[in-house]
Amino acid sequence: MITLSSDFGSPYPAAMKGVLLQHTDARLVDISHDFPRQDVRATAFWLQELLPYFPPAVHLVVVDPGVGTDRGAVVVRADEHVLVGPDNGILLPAARRLAEDIAVFAVKFEQGDPTEADPTTSAWPPEPDSQTFHGRDLFAPTAAHVHDAGHETFQTDDGFERTDEFAEVTFPEPTITDDGAVGEVLTIDSFGNVITNVPGEVLAGRFGDHVQANGISATVRHSYAAVDGGHRVVTVGSHGNVELAVNRGRGDKAFSIGVGDRIRFKW
Repeated sequence: MITLSSDFGSPYPAAMKGVLLQHTDARLVDISHDFPRQDVRATAFWLQELLPYFPPAVHLVVVDPGVGTDRGAVVVRADEHVLVGPDNGILLPAARRLAEDIAVFAVKFEQGDPTEADPTTSAWPPEPDSQTFHGRDLFAPTAAHVHDAGHETFQTDDGFERTDEFAEVTFPEPTITDDGAVGEVLTIDSFGNVITNVPGEVLAGRFGDHVQANGISATVRHSYAAVDGGHRVVTVGSHGNVELAVNRGRGDKAFSIGVGDRIRFKW
């Protein structure tokens, strides 16, 4: 299996799938191509929540605001999983959720000549013809190569080099006190639910209470439907973090808050 994740929307993922199907008979599974555009941290958060539910696979991830720069390409082995993508830190949180010990390999490649582009080439290591679409020209061929080589043997290939120097994505730590918590909005899902970095454990013993979120009062409940439609609710999402939401509405609008904003809870 090869899974695909990106912020491409449509139609660009089709090109990556075409390349993969030319080089491998792996089963292709889309995770999402609607991750927040160029938001490496938000996508890293979602991947660490989603990939552990998959059986062993090669995970192709392309959210790549640095395409065309000198940022590298990496492959990360995490037990029986392998993650392929840009060296911008996006793969590391998920890899560490999948395995205690991980190994990172730099992909050795040279930029090709766009005037001699050949989308059917099977040369290895790859030579990307485009400086704007490495998902098609670099990462998809790498994912296919790794899949067919096997997760234990690809690392001996001439196209990879073990490295201890790679980009990291980190999530900010919240501040927890007796009378509240201060955190940050990590991402907002398509329902408008506001996902913070504050751990859900802070709400233990507070369900049914009212709390202040940036000065706005809301009830702490176990589910969205525990309040009437249109009412604000503070809850613990499926990811284990504190969420701001509205039953049948949008939490981001009701709380007037966006990604990266500070959130202060007061009990």
